[in-house]
Amino acid sequence: MKNIADILKANEYPGRGIVIGKSADGKSAVTAYFIMGRSENSRNRVFVAEGLDMRTKAFDESKLTDPSLIIYYPVRVLGNKTIVTNGDQTDTIYNLMNQQFTFEQALRTREFEPDAPNYTPRISGIIKQESGDFNYALSILKSANGDPSQCRRYCFSYTNAMAGVGHFIHTYMCDGNPLPSYEGEPTEIAIEGDIDSFSNMLWESLNDDNKVSLFVRYINLENGETDTRIINKNK
Repeated sequence: MKNIADILKANEYPGRGIVIGKSADGKSAVTAYFIMGRSENSRNRVFVAEGLDMRTKAFDESKLTDPSLIIYYPVRVLGNKTIVTNGDQTDTIYNLMNQQFTFEQALRTREFEPDAPNYTPRISGIIKQESGDFNYALSILKSANGDPSQCRRYCFSYTNAMAGVGHFIHTYMCDGNPLPSYEGEPTEIAIEGDIDSFSNMLWESLNDDNKVSLFVRYINLENGETDTRIINKNK
């Protein structure tokens, strides 16, 4: 099990990242999502809460040049399910699961982003609460090592979540041109502290030049109540 602070501090540009796991005290399901950016358009964003959902928004509307891949709902809640993704596949998952499709079936209708030459992976996560506990899954849709002729779809499912343990997946292995897609299984990481200490640790560990916004939510497993933190670099 690795320390996510060490992972983030060693990587100038992991891109977008999702964490899901259980709090150290075993009382909460935990999820986090962050975005980073290299271009002015990508950095010109903030996270905005809409009830239990959360969306991205242009910080300065006059500087918004292409909203297609940067304005979306990263977080949507469907009953006892919390969906977290790095793109508009959040809505695909939400809408199809509302029609009794599974998480995996919904993602079979999507592929990586059409942003050649990076072909940014679509990463997605879902938490399903039931009987005072939860299970979760993480997914990545990516090109065949930069070849867009094939989409490779991977899904990783976790049951009986362990206290203080989470899994972390992100879009890029590191900075580069083109940006190399994430490789391997989600990384097992430690989840320590309350929501404020965990949020602050993640934010401070992200590269200061490239970080844009962070969302963290703790979901109480006994009563379903949520506690959320949003940190935006643009203020």
